[in-house]
Amino acid sequence: MSEELHEETSHGPGNDNGLEGVKLTPRAVAAVRKMHEKEQLDARQGLRIGVVGGGCSGFQYSMNFDSKKDGDLVTEFDGLNVFVDEISLPYIAGITLDFVEGLHNAGFRFENPRATRTCGCGSSFSA
Repeated sequence: MSEELHEETSHGPGNDNGLEGVKLTPRAVAAVRKMHEKEQLDARQGLRIGVVGGGCSGFQYSMNFDSKKDGDLVTEFDGLNVFVDEISLPYIAGITLDFVEGLHNAGFRFENPRATRTCGCGSSFSA
């Protein structure tokens, strides 16, 4: 990715175990903000990124708007809060979330340094 990442501020229990949080590109932050505004959410609602079992490679990424829960790692990108739960963090620590647009599709793309295998759809991985 040639684009600079947004400045981030992290706080929460995830910082004490030596794991990195998540990174968002400016395009990802802009896309999330647009959706946040469209859904008319307040500032307490941020982006939750996590993993769930399933998919063709073992785990699937999940994203939704939510509020902070106990134990979350919270990373702030220019006022946008991103939450990662303690169970998901070891699988996605260091991940970069980008938003890509092309002739055939547009959507979020995960770059996960911990993934040992990914599937063609880009939403499933093994760690």
